[in-house]
Amino acid sequence: QVQLVESGGGVAQDGGSLTLSCAASGSTFSIYAMRWYRQAPGKEREVVASIYWTGGRTYYASSVEGRFVISGENAKNTVYLQMNSLKPEDTAVYYCNNQDTTGGLYWGQGTQVTVSS
Repeated sequence: QVQLVESGGGVAQDGGSLTLSCAASGSTFSIYAMRWYRQAPGKEREVVASIYWTGGRTYYASSVEGRFVISGENAKNTVYLQMNSLKPEDTAVYYCNNQDTTGGLYWGQGTQVTVSS
């Protein structure tokens, strides 16, 4: 019913940049918030950034504050994560998450981000 497709992952240099995108599609749904999560090997999944679809309020994990920027394109049901000043510690699988207005949660398949050490 609701599908999320991430793209933009890959390999970056220490200090480099990547931009992730996540496009949502489905029959009938309304976005309440979109979030990016990540999970590194041996680590728990953590929320990286959030954006609320009405009002555009954004929130960031302290580990990425000042380096990453989350943004949304409402008409395209798409969320982006611009990642700057990448560090090896940012290496993880990044997942897009949609929270709809009924409380439903939907996940993308994940995209690998690897930052060279």
